[in-house]
Amino acid sequence: MGDPGNIAAALPSPAAAHVRLRDTLSRFRSSQHSRILSGSLIMLVSSGIVMATNFAYNVMAAQRLGPAEFGHVATAVSLLLVASALTLSFQIVCAKFVARAVDDAERAAIYRRLRRRAWQAGAVLAAVIIAASYPLTQFLHFPTPWIMILLAIAIAFYVPLGVKRGIFQGTCAFPRLAANYSLEAVAKLAVASILIWRFGALGAVVAIMLSVIAAYLLPRPQQRFRTAGAFSQPITPGEGRQAIVFFVGQVVIMNTDLIMVKHLFPPAEAGQYAAVALVGRVLFYASWSVIAAMFPVSAGTHREEKRDYSLVAIPVVMVLTMFLGFLGVLAVFPAAVMKTIFGPGFQQAESLLGLYAANTAVYALAVVLMAYEMSRKVANTGWLQMVFSGLVVVGVSLFHHTLREVISVLLVLMITLLVLVAIPFLRALRRDHSSRPLLEAA
Repeated sequence: MGDPGNIAAALPSPAAAHVRLRDTLSRFRSSQHSRILSGSLIMLVSSGIVMATNFAYNVMAAQRLGPAEFGHVATAVSLLLVASALTLSFQIVCAKFVARAVDDAERAAIYRRLRRRAWQAGAVLAAVIIAASYPLTQFLHFPTPWIMILLAIAIAFYVPLGVKRGIFQGTCAFPRLAANYSLEAVAKLAVASILIWRFGALGAVVAIMLSVIAAYLLPRPQQRFRTAGAFSQPITPGEGRQAIVFFVGQVVIMNTDLIMVKHLFPPAEAGQYAAVALVGRVLFYASWSVIAAMFPVSAGTHREEKRDYSLVAIPVVMVLTMFLGFLGVLAVFPAAVMKTIFGPGFQQAESLLGLYAANTAVYALAVVLMAYEMSRKVANTGWLQMVFSGLVVVGVSLFHHTLREVISVLLVLMITLLVLVAIPFLRALRRDHSSRPLLEAA
């Protein structure tokens, strides 16, 4: 045993412990952390409204249309979300450069240039979809090519919508950003409640298109971002590629399984899978609202500055709490969620819900780490995600005997992705932690 006097000497004095605790709390209450927490709370509240509204939209469609026709609507939503790779790329690039801009004039210049490029990209993508509407209709077993045509119009507005959301996010105007997301969801539900009863699945798709147009128009960016300005920093193609790679991988992972199930399985089973995937999406996009609050704060710091890992610790804890809470609900009510929400036709998918939620939770944690690295101009994990998005396609193509087998393939791949993403992150954390005593001694 050691000398008690030496042990006591090694322990911090009450005064020193108090100073250390005060410094820790002061650091936690710094502007960066408070902006993440306040922004996360705003986005979580709005995402709760958006999720509830989108859920009401999907539940109404599922109960009114049944599994087979609901599969058409859910696949249309998935196609729009696939196109959101461009939307989110423009949003994150705009948010990153706006957060680093020196004044409002430069922010206005960034907004105008990216909006012009977004309209060009959206128009080209919409034209391609309209040209391919008939073969896509046959591949996905849609009842009419008008579903693809209406989606193409929605996508033409959806891509530049990302730039508008990027200026809100980059300036931490989270109330405006939250209002924009909420408007899209509320408009979709309101229009669908009128049209779906008469036009079925096609009416639901019309509601999607009109809600995107409404979100593009309102609310408008502040007047100071609609004036002339000049750049002090170039918008480099490299950072744009980082964002595209990151979000293409994300939307493929989040949506390709549903599209492939729609092609590989009978309509009724595809509709049941779509309902399960919908719950997973709700959870994922709730976690994304937390990531959205972290990103501009981390991006606003200079790359040369020391990493502050507490900026990523807060989102990790919040995401884990959300998913554990949901899994707890499933444990308490194991056989009531799907039937209660979607109706008797979806009860057979009840056993898949917990497995799909676990898959989504693992992927959401990987996205937190990848988004933090991308905010620091590191894109290696984004390329890794792109590889895994391809593995999702290959894995589901090879193993799809049952819906459970499809989800099991996804879960194995996402666990592997999380491990690979976490390894370099933990190495950097360990390296920074080991170098800190040396710096303090110096």
